[in-house]
Parts: sequence; structure tokens; C-alpha cells
Amino acid sequence: MSLLELDDVKVHFPVKKGVFFDRTVGHVYAVDGISLSVEAGQTYGLVGESGCGKTTLGRAVLRLVDITSGEVVFDGTDLAKLPDEEMRQFRRRLQMVFQDPLGSLNPRQNIESILSEGMAAHGIGTDRADRREKIKAILARVGLPANSLSRYPHEFSGGQRQRIGIARALVLEPDVIICDEPVSALDVSIQAQVINLLEELQESLGLTYLVIAHDLAVVRHISDVIGVMYLGSLVEEAPSDALYAGPKHPYTRALMSAVPVPDPEVEDRRERILLQGDLPSPANPPAGCRFHTRCPWVQEKCALERPVLTDLGDGHKVACHFAAEIENGTIGLTRATGIEAVVGTDKSADVDAAEPVADKVPAAKVPAQKASVEDAVVVAKPVAVEDEVVVETPVAVEAPVAEKSVAEKPADVDTDADVAAENESDEAAAPEEEAVDKAVPEDKAAPQDKAAPQDKVVPEDKAVDKDKAVPEDKPASDEVADAAGTGAGGKTGSA
Repeated sequence: MSLLELDDVKVHFPVKKGVFFDRTVGHVYAVDGISLSVEAGQTYGLVGESGCGKTTLGRAVLRLVDITSGEVVFDGTDLAKLPDEEMRQFRRRLQMVFQDPLGSLNPRQNIESILSEGMAAHGIGTDRADRREKIKAILARVGLPANSLSRYPHEFSGGQRQRIGIARALVLEPDVIICDEPVSALDVSIQAQVINLLEELQESLGLTYLVIAHDLAVVRHISDVIGVMYLGSLVEEAPSDALYAGPKHPYTRALMSAVPVPDPEVEDRRERILLQGDLPSPANPPAGCRFHTRCPWVQEKCALERPVLTDLGDGHKVACHFAAEIENGTIGLTRATGIEAVVGTDKSADVDAAEPVADKVPAAKVPAQKASVEDAVVVAKPVAVEDEVVVETPVAVEAPVAEKSVAEKPADVDTDADVAAENESDEAAAPEEEAVDKAVPEDKAAPQDKAAPQDKVVPEDKAVDKDKAVPEDKPASDEVADAAGTGAGGKTGSA
């Protein structure tokens, strides 16, 4: 008979609602039908992703949480049915190393007070001096000096506090220690020290461990048998080497594929299984197989009937309807398992989300460009220009301005102005050039060879260039720009 046996253990937390009177409106199925056995001197590793119920199961073994149904048999005694006082006496043989050592140690007590409290409660040691000597011996086993007795938890490092937690469990001389994430909060080097310490204590004291962790490498190193949990239920159980060599359940396959391999060539060639979706809520678990909502090999039967943990031989137990068919390859994939399993459903959404953005970019630019052209036209188009556009000002109107320039400019400039006036009807740009020449002040008249740089300074050229960006649905824009140039020239000349 096994030292510790769990038979269909269930831990359901009621969900209550109400202001004056609480009423139960549902349950959280944290642990839902777990059955396993741990032999004396054995290390049983329990793995699974966060929220699957590992810690709740460990606390249920110690009756730290109430068991809804099932049996927890320890050395022939069902702990689930024991009264509180008898259960308190049994806890001497069942101890726990908690995940957060600092949170589990009283900050107001020194180490001697913390370790001797349990010894005094269970009658270990004849007096205080006897208990102190035993505490010193335990501290030496876990690698802590004797002067640690007078120090407080905050004065130690994370690894040292975890050693204090192990020492607190060892002083009661237990048979079974439940280790809840004993090395998850420690550095890699400290993790190795704590794991080696647990193995040494197991060999010297004959301890039995139930190790709860999500680090698969740590569990493989320390465990003899490994159980895989998913959403409150056990989906696979096998010896450590057999489980890592040939996982049977689809969820276990996905877990093992997530373990990195230090060989880059093997890492590039090996299969990587990515699961779709998130872990369902334990308050509303799916019907049938709990894993069928994410399983890559899901079949119709999986959603209708919940599989039972079945022994396939050599102690390898799997809760899957089609474990043998999946291993033989007779059932193909029904869901993607590569990178498309993660981003495949999001690609269409990304494309749809990107298209409006692409449409908005030109839409944001075109109005800005139109606004700049319109602003330039408005600035360069006074009221007098509109009057001239309507009246279609003839060339004779600009003659007095030309005569004023002729009287004060060199002869070669007068000739060019006359030529520009004669070609005004043939070329659209000639009136604008004549307006530019007339816009130059009388005291800054430049020769003909320096007229080109003046074109770059005058804002009328910018208006002409911006006319090219005006859409085709406004064909009269060129005339407006010409009128703006002529008007500006006329206004300057008159000024």
C-alpha cells in the first residue's frame, strides 16, 4: 500500500452573491477529480501551467483548504474525515515548504522562535535548551550558521529564507514534505543548491516529496514519477524518463515542446507545438475533455465524453480518447500547431485594421495640400484682382505702369518689357514675368541677366507651382493663379 493516496479528490470553491443574504450562484472547480499515489521514499512531481490547481491540491492534502469530496489516505488513515484535533496531530508527519518563504515567515519572530514554535506545539524536545540544540543541528544540515537563531527573516537572502522554510519543516521530523514551487523565486545557482539539499535530505532521512512546480527541467531532475495537470484534472502520469521520452497526451506534448534544447541544431529541427486560445475559466470548464478547446487533434467525441485516466502499460497513464491513434499517426491534425496557431487568426484582423490607416494617410495629406494652395491663392488674390478677372483687364491698363518703369529703367529692360507685353496673348507665363519685373522697386532695378533669381523670391512662382497640385476637378485654377499673379503685379506697381 502507498504511503499517500488520493482518490477522486475535488475542491470546489462556492461563488456567492448578495448584499444581505449570500446565495451560491456557482462554483470554481479548482480541483476536479484527482487520483494519484505516492510511495514511501519517492518524489512525485506535479506540473502544469499557472491556474491549473497544483497548489490547491497540495493544500488539500494538508487540509489547509476544505475538501469537497474524495479521499486523502495517509498511511491507512483518511485525512478528509478526521476531526480538527486529530488532523492537527497528523500534520507533524505532513509538512509543507511554501512558495514565498518571506510571506510564510513571521517578520516579528526571530529564527529560533519560528522553528521552536512547532516543536513546542507537538511536544518535541524536553526543554528550551534541548530544542535549541536540535534547531542548530537542522540549521547545519540546511547550510545556515548557528548565529542565525537571533536574526529575523528580513536579514536573510531569498535562498537563505528558503532554507529556513525547509528547516522549519524538518524540525518536526515529518514523513512527507509538500514542496510548493521551492525554487521558483531563486537564482539558477541557488536553485541548484536547494535541489541538491532536498535530495541529500531525502537520502539521509528517508523523506517522501510531493514537488509542485512548473519548471519542467527541475521536475525532471528531482522526480521519480510525474503527473501533468490541466484545469483541475490529471491528464497524464508516468515515470520521469518515460514521460520525457514519449509523452502521450496532446497537452503534455505541447509542454515538452516548450522546453528549450541547448543544442541549436536540434532546436531548429524539433517540432514546436503552439496551442490556440487561452486556458478556460475553472468557474466554467468546457464539457467533455477539458483540453478539447485547444487540442490540435480534437475529434467530435472529445466534446461529448470526459476521458478517464487509463494505464497504457509500464505505469504510463493517459486521459485521452485517441492517445494511441495520435501516436500511430492514424489521426491527423485538426488545428494548426505552428506559428500560424498564434498569429493566423490575427492576420486578417491586422490587415483589416491596416487598410483604414492606409486610406487615412492620403486623405490626411490631400486636404492639407489643397488648403495650402487655397491659402496661397487667397493671400495673393485681393479684391482688385477679382475685379480685374471679371472685367478681363486689357494690356492697355498696364501701359502707364510700363511707361513709369521705362522712364527710370535702362533701355534693354524697356525692350524686354515691350516684348513681354507683345507675347502676353501667346504664352500664359508672360504676364506673370512682366508682373514680377514691375513688382521690383525702382531703386533696385536689376539687369536682364539677374531677373531669374528674382523669380525664386517672388511668391507668385510658388503659387504657380502649387497650381500643379490642384486636382483635375477644378480646371479654372490656372486662370485663378494667373489672375492672382497679375493682380499682385498690378497692386505692387500701383503701390
